[in-house]
Amino acid sequence: MAPPQADTAVPVTLNGRGPVPLTHSPEGRHRVVVIGGGFAGMNVVRGLRKADVDVTLIDRRNHHLFQPLLYQVATGSLSPANIAAPLRGMFDRQSNTTVLLGEAVGFDMDRRVVQLCGKNNPTTAGGPEDEIPYDTLIVASGSTHSYFGRDEWAPYAPGLKTIEDAIEIRRRILLAFEEAEREPDPDQRAAWMTFVLVGGGPTGVELAGSIAEIARNTLKNDFRRIDPSDARIVIADGGPRVLSSYDEELSRYAARDLREMGVEIITDTRVTDVTATEVTLSPEDRSPSYTLQARTVVWCAGVRASRLGKRLAAATGCPADREGRVKVERNLTVPGRPEIFVLGDLAHFDHAPEDSKGGWSEQGGGKGTTPLPGVAQVAMQQGKHTAKTLRRRLRGLPDESFEYTDLGTMAVIGRGAAVADLFGRYHATGGFAWLMWLAIHVMYIVGYQSRLLVMIQWAYHYVTMDRGARLITGQTLPVSFPAETKEDGENPLTARLNAAPPQPDPHGVSDATEAAERVLEATLPAATRTPAPAGSAAVGAQR
Repeated sequence: MAPPQADTAVPVTLNGRGPVPLTHSPEGRHRVVVIGGGFAGMNVVRGLRKADVDVTLIDRRNHHLFQPLLYQVATGSLSPANIAAPLRGMFDRQSNTTVLLGEAVGFDMDRRVVQLCGKNNPTTAGGPEDEIPYDTLIVASGSTHSYFGRDEWAPYAPGLKTIEDAIEIRRRILLAFEEAEREPDPDQRAAWMTFVLVGGGPTGVELAGSIAEIARNTLKNDFRRIDPSDARIVIADGGPRVLSSYDEELSRYAARDLREMGVEIITDTRVTDVTATEVTLSPEDRSPSYTLQARTVVWCAGVRASRLGKRLAAATGCPADREGRVKVERNLTVPGRPEIFVLGDLAHFDHAPEDSKGGWSEQGGGKGTTPLPGVAQVAMQQGKHTAKTLRRRLRGLPDESFEYTDLGTMAVIGRGAAVADLFGRYHATGGFAWLMWLAIHVMYIVGYQSRLLVMIQWAYHYVTMDRGARLITGQTLPVSFPAETKEDGENPLTARLNAAPPQPDPHGVSDATEAAERVLEATLPAATRTPAPAGSAAVGAQR
């Protein structure tokens, strides 16, 4: 049954679509549903803590994750609890907020409800197939890995988006040294001690520097048959330089420091194949392709929007770009749907900001052609702006355009080495940039306890060069994949034990909804589909 209509309305003028109903709730309170507890969703909920609304926050995980430090979990510097905070604990004193653990799988725009997956949802114990009504819907479900149409590479080259990803990468890195210690064959030993980072953006650079520190400092006295400093660490990128989104001067500084740490940088080269034992590289100058024997590969090359974006695009008829991001209006709403906001990595925002005279300015983010990047500061600013917009609507005021303020970008290379591009004008390198990076990241970690623990861990690591979270968890057998275990007469038990560990869906969608997703994909209008690029994947996208 359709929800009852309310007489009260809030004017919305920017998109010219008419008034937004204040509420359809019989109780008369405006209902805000937020999908995603990341930076965008968290800032929306926080911004509504004193508003006269009922907020429902829905997430597939029960925690907010500070993703910029996820690579430190992957390299044993921090434990997962240091960079994650339970969502219920974050909002336990916010009386107008309800937190639900669940997976949003669809929308009914006419009835204004969000559909949650039910008993087959692997992220919960198997709850009911809920329908959550809303008056305002905010979708900020984030992004996942993009293998540029080659999802079969996922088991061999995990990406870094979740705690599970970080623990798996940590397992593979540490297990590689353990296997090298036992390997009598020099060639196989070298393959175990070769680490390939596909992509030279901030994630690839930070991981490469951390692995180099592990090999040359942390593990230097731990083994008897191998010298960990013999490890070969390779960054492979399709662009002309690492950190291609940074100023060229900062990129050169980062490359120099990485090479001094022993990292090999291969640029202008695409990755055209990844298997359990090797990576195939194809130079852009059309010279012959070649392979690197490597047992540990990490994917740092590209991201794509959560598939919930496609479902929203199909339900509303709004356009989406090839990465699956929903194109939004200047006030961050879906065209024709002023009650629906899309934020963070899921939003394609390419509007230039208005200057003080009402014209268009080319300064700052969103220059009318390139969408805002999928970084934490964009999501945080959009979340705060959306909360402000809702508070204005409750007072009967019109919406305002979102304008992004670029505070700069930073990347840490190693101990006492970092690069920073501040406000697009000022550059910092070395120890000063590193100290700024430490201070800013500690400031944005959720929870005083986590901030204190992270500072203690970093101080201990700086003094001792040790990493306290060097734990190998999960399957500890050598990682070999089914393609390697097809010899006739092989023991079935051995084949089962040597199989690759189960991998999460690279698109972040549960098995229970995959069949429905394929049906939905077939029914999408051509304009909303995300076509797979022809040929091999070009590497070089940043985090």
